[in-house]
Amino acid sequence: MRWLFLLLLVLNLFYYVWHQQQAPLRVKEVEPMSLYRGQQQNIRLLSEADKAQARREVVAPEVPAGVAETCLFLGSFQQEAAARQVEQRLMSLDIQGDVRAVDAAAGLDYWVYLPPLASRQASLRQLKELQARKIDSYIITQGDLANGISLGIFPRDDSAQSVMRRLADAGYEPLLRELPRAQRSYWVRIAPQSRRLADDFLLQQLAADFKGLQHQLMPCEDVATLR
Repeated sequence: MRWLFLLLLVLNLFYYVWHQQQAPLRVKEVEPMSLYRGQQQNIRLLSEADKAQARREVVAPEVPAGVAETCLFLGSFQQEAAARQVEQRLMSLDIQGDVRAVDAAAGLDYWVYLPPLASRQASLRQLKELQARKIDSYIITQGDLANGISLGIFPRDDSAQSVMRRLADAGYEPLLRELPRAQRSYWVRIAPQSRRLADDFLLQQLAADFKGLQHQLMPCEDVATLR
């Protein structure tokens, strides 16, 4: 029995060795080096991505050369004192601003006058003659019409024409000059470095506290600064 057991053991060992030699070899697949390097190039650290995003957020767009920079203005106010109140309110919020005046065309006035005569004495004699006829008149003291006679400035053309007809009937030759009428308003300009602080919520609060307050974008330097 012992020999039989040993014989079976030897046969099993022989069968195991023979089976291992007959089994096919398994090849381990390895990815190409180029593919591995390509994947490495697509890998970015989170810290690097965050820094790139931060740089995009911090850098402000450049204003093209020759293009006027625009600023945020709050207004408008008929009285400078009201604009100063808004300026002080902004300063209390650490928002830099200044008050600026804007002169806008508001129509025309019509000036009726008599041109200067050869001398000042002649113009003064003509002035006395007009006043003796109860015609309102004044000597012009400066400008290109110095020593001429002003017969009134009128907001409507038909009123000026009526005066001119009256003077023409009296033997005079009046002339008419159109004068652009300017209306001054006051605005509070928010400094460019403080513009980010003037958000929609703040603008709504200011509009509620200062009735009729508006905000507009205008060229920063085209509006006269008030000292």
